[in-house]
Amino acid sequence: MNKKELIHAVAERAELTKVEAGVVLNEFLDAITKALVAGKKIALVGFGQFSVTDVPKRQGRNPRTGKKMVIAARKKPVFKAGKGLKDAVS
Repeated sequence: MNKKELIHAVAERAELTKVEAGVVLNEFLDAITKALVAGKKIALVGFGQFSVTDVPKRQGRNPRTGKKMVIAARKKPVFKAGKGLKDAVS
């Protein structure tokens, strides 16, 4: 399912127009993004948890040249599925 299909599904189930559902979905995603940028965790009970983890720098190799290189440290967004989501999928 892509974003357009998700907006359509939300619009039907919530009895909203597609434009209204699109605004709601975009605001939801924006709120999650802003919270993660600020270093906060987002916990949606029964669904899952969004957080940011630090990935340390490490040694790697350029696949084109085979030359060793250092891959810089970075932050990575992570989603951990909650029990309700896991049970629904199983």
